[in-house]
This record gives sequence, C-alpha cells and structure tokens, in this order.
Amino acid sequence: QVQLVESGGGLVQAGGSLRLSCAASGLSFSTYTMGWFRQAPGKDREFVVSWSGSTTRYSDSVKGRFTISRDNRENTVYLQMNSLKPEDTAVYYCAGKFSSAVRFNPSEYDYWGQGTQVTVSS
Repeated sequence: QVQLVESGGGLVQAGGSLRLSCAASGLSFSTYTMGWFRQAPGKDREFVVSWSGSTTRYSDSVKGRFTISRDNRENTVYLQMNSLKPEDTAVYYCAGKFSSAVRFNPSEYDYWGQGTQVTVSS
C-alpha cells in the first residue's frame, strides 16, 4: 500500500525559503515517477516539478528557485523552495506513479499525499 505524507509547510516572508518533505512508503523511487503539485484557492492543481530516474522537469514559474531531491535511505523526496513569492502561496501535494517518465498532468498520478500549506506574505 502506497502512502505519501508531506510536511514542512508554513508561513514565510517573500524572499524566504522552505523545504517540503514527502515521506513515501510502499513504493520504490527506482520504479516510480514522483511529482510536486500545488493548488491555490479557486484554481486548478498546478504542476511544479516531476522527477523520474535521471530526468527532472520544472514548471517555468519555479525553475531556478525550486529544487527537488531525494534520500533513498529515508525514502523521502524533498522540495527546496527559495526566493519565495506571494504567488507561490498554495497547498503543495506530493504525488507518485508507477512509471519511468516524467509526468506533467495531475490526472496521470495514482497516489497523493494530504497536502501541506505554504503561505508567502508580501
């Protein structure tokens, strides 16, 4: 049974940093594509980053500011977010899919965490 549990959200001032964690169980990073998405109030769920094997793709809105990484020993995926902007405010979700390719559409993912709130004040 796959479970994804996010943590690390919070309130930060513009220009600040946060690191989100996604603790995964029941899956192996070697056979799963992992992604981060976000959803602001009244908006659709938005692609942030997808990682599969040696391939990583970021949305243009976060490229150069956000970095995905993983700890295989802890089976945890991280999202380091720097230079945060008020428009980054959203609930951030970790997602996983049994796949060997990056995926950009949330409908392509099979497993989701509960989400963690990130609020960036101006």
